Amino acid sequence: MRIDKFLSNMGYGSRKEVKILLKTNAVEVNGEVVRDPKVHVDEHADIVLVGGEAVAYTEFIYLLMNKPQDVISATEDKYDQTVIDLLDEQERHFEPFPVGRLDKDTEGFLLLTNDGKLAHELLSPKKHVDKTYYALIEGLVTEEDGKAFEKGVELDDGYVTKPAILNILESGPVSKIELTITEGKFHQVKRMFESVGKRVVYLKRLSMGPLSLDPELGLGEYRHLTEEEVTSLKQRK
Repeated sequence: MRIDKFLSNMGYGSRKEVKILLKTNAVEVNGEVVRDPKVHVDEHADIVLVGGEAVAYTEFIYLLMNKPQDVISATEDKYDQTVIDLLDEQERHFEPFPVGRLDKDTEGFLLLTNDGKLAHELLSPKKHVDKTYYALIEGLVTEEDGKAFEKGVELDDGYVTKPAILNILESGPVSKIELTITEGKFHQVKRMFESVGKRVVYLKRLSMGPLSLDPELGLGEYRHLTEEEVTSLKQRK
């Protein structure tokens, strides 16, 4: 890879800006100053320094966000704030995108990455990736609802959902539940409860696949996944 492309990919500016940087003698490759933007480097083997600081090449970025309400799961929008708007420039440079969508009024676990292959694997209906939600439900949630969800319920468009697991935490006028589904139809959790005559008044995603929401993350905050977490996502069957 050309050194100007390498540094541009790592957030040191446009190709033009990197060429100016190279002229300042600030860039070294394997101990030698490099001024020519056409010089090729092995991004995985060569030691690249900028201003004496080592530059570790990163191709993919993996972020775990605690999405707040009123922010949409999209890369851009003319009217609303997006999850990308919550990222620092350093992360936005990698052009990550949300893996799946959370409704505008839904909080919680959201994965962002620029790894299209992994995103496809996690979203593929054939992979049956578990997603667990916490919700407040207007209405008395019963064991009958749990049995219905376990069999699959018919949504308003005639689609019958795959089996889901309902855990009733507290049943009352406003019930507290956790629901685990293996698919991601539009407004699915809300529509599932509508199918049994109840309404979701608060919804938060707790987990996706092997990963759970980090309790240390406040609403709107995010962090990079650890290597172990990335490996767990890639190795799930």
